[in-house]
Amino acid sequence: MSGARAKILSGTPAEHGYTFPAEWAPHAATWISWPRPEGISFPGFYHRSIADVARVVDAISTFEPVSINVPNANYERIVRAELRAAGTRLSKVRFFHIPTNECWTRDHGPAFVQRTRRGRLETAIVDWGFNAWGGKYPPWDADDAVPTRVGEALGLPVFQAPIVMEGGAIDVNGEGTLLTTTSCLLNRNRNPGVSKAGIEEYLRAYYGQRHIVWLGEGIAGDDTDGHVDDLARFIDARTIVTAIEADSADDNFTVLRDNRKRLDRARDADGRPFTIVELPMPKPVVYEGQRLPATYVNFLFVNGGLLVPTFGDRVHDRQALSRLQAVMPDRRVVGVDCRALIWGLGAIHCLTQQQPRG
Repeated sequence: MSGARAKILSGTPAEHGYTFPAEWAPHAATWISWPRPEGISFPGFYHRSIADVARVVDAISTFEPVSINVPNANYERIVRAELRAAGTRLSKVRFFHIPTNECWTRDHGPAFVQRTRRGRLETAIVDWGFNAWGGKYPPWDADDAVPTRVGEALGLPVFQAPIVMEGGAIDVNGEGTLLTTTSCLLNRNRNPGVSKAGIEEYLRAYYGQRHIVWLGEGIAGDDTDGHVDDLARFIDARTIVTAIEADSADDNFTVLRDNRKRLDRARDADGRPFTIVELPMPKPVVYEGQRLPATYVNFLFVNGGLLVPTFGDRVHDRQALSRLQAVMPDRRVVGVDCRALIWGLGAIHCLTQQQPRG
């Protein structure tokens, strides 16, 4: 690991020709910040949830390397033992001594952007501001520092964005279109005083996108104010998978139907409609009276595969995996049990951040 300070770039990624690649672009690795027992993500549930985290790491390592943030060498030793017990291929795991407050790397981790220059693919990092989903869970200082620390470790230059943004709040199609929600990005607890037009300018400038598609509200139990990675995701440049609730009495029924209608009206950066694929929602996952944000849309692309959270719902788990496999026949679709992980109000996509190859 490099001990040098990261090079901070002036201007914006778009001005330098960088863009945020689609998640299905080839990966160099997937990043995870290992949860700490003293963290707040899994109250009274840490050891059970750690088993799910280890299961996710093991599943990713089948397809590609895993980079894990831990505070220090002693934590590394403990995590190595956890992964060894889970049967994980430790040869596919690389540790970085980067402290974090919590484990949700999708939101506090680096956003890797890329450009082609003189025939070579170049990578940089965007360090968005992070305030623990609108100031909900202090402290967050260590999480906020992660992207630049990763830049130092990898020797990559860093753009420091001037607003708060979480990786789970957006998804891109690799051809200039970004998908997000009004309930999250326009929430006053993120960037008070910044208008919708202003947010769109930042998305274009720092993610290198041309066109923004807005959905509405998030699902029940989602403490992020409506991250799109629980609602709808691109699986290729022209196809969006979206969650649908069949039970009209369920809290998610109206929200998901509204977002489905928005997707019907949506167009890509070139004015073309999308193909929409519907996924069922799992039956409600409730723990100690709290509805948890369980959804199959919180999947993760890995090299040659797709990792999909499952929740012990035999009927809907099977339907979701089958439908995703049918629309992605060239990928190996793998279900990963997240019944303990979801107690932290996140699943596979929330836990991870991809590093594109290059």
